[in-house]
Amino acid sequence: MKNLLNKLRKYEIQIRKAINSQMQGDFHSIFKGSGLEFDDVRAYQYGDDVRTIDWNVSAKGHGAFVKTFKEEKEQTVFFILDVSGSQEIGTEGKQKVDIGKEVCGVLALAAAKEGSQVGLVCFSDQKESYIKPAKGPKQAYEIIHELVELKPKSAKTDLSKATLFSLNTLKRRSVMIFISDFIDEGYFHNLKGMAKKHDLVAIRITDKRETNLPKLGIVPVFDKESKKTVWVNTSFGNFRSNVQTNYAKSEEELVKFSKKHQINYVSIDTDEDYVPKLLKLFKVRNKSLKSV
Repeated sequence: MKNLLNKLRKYEIQIRKAINSQMQGDFHSIFKGSGLEFDDVRAYQYGDDVRTIDWNVSAKGHGAFVKTFKEEKEQTVFFILDVSGSQEIGTEGKQKVDIGKEVCGVLALAAAKEGSQVGLVCFSDQKESYIKPAKGPKQAYEIIHELVELKPKSAKTDLSKATLFSLNTLKRRSVMIFISDFIDEGYFHNLKGMAKKHDLVAIRITDKRETNLPKLGIVPVFDKESKKTVWVNTSFGNFRSNVQTNYAKSEEELVKFSKKHQINYVSIDTDEDYVPKLLKLFKVRNKSLKSV
């Protein structure tokens, strides 16, 4: 626990320094989203930003109306962490679940220091752990402690259920940071709803072992989610290329979906230094938030 905390503090300081110096950015604004929440609508006036037009209200035929906003008093940063069996891939200490927990811990520390409320839900195909959003560094340390001690009861995955739980739990617009390998089906509909209501960040954790399969002939493969072993011929025909193609197709769909629904997306492999990837993500968010 102590070694992990030291590591996370080091990364968090590194990220904060880079943002303050390289980007001339406001670290606080990265977690604040636009810093505004919807208040009401009023009639359109000359000079109003066309992006604030409420098309649903305007379509009723009584003229053009724009949305008005009020400044948020405090922002909530909520983490959704996938802890299902598919996360247990990689070398010891650097499995997908380990990297996911580290990223969650680093960002929780950073958000708490900027005065944001920070909360967490860990999910498999059921709620494994939930920490209600609260302010202060103590809250971040409580989240990190929970991540270290967590032992999931289920190995299965249900990202749709995780998304729905988060939507029902947080009514106010928040920064939602979803950390998963996103290997599941039928979750796009709920994820779209989350992106519409909240400021959504999707962080995909991957491992090269999932696609770079060696030719080993017929080998047993243990599915950690179903707890079943199946025999596959890794040297037969297009088996390995089909695995790579399907994986690439899945990622392409997620990238396109994220762009379409204004979700900040980043993919992190277990073998790489994730700090530069997080910095790049913040740089993108910094630019997009300044243009709001």
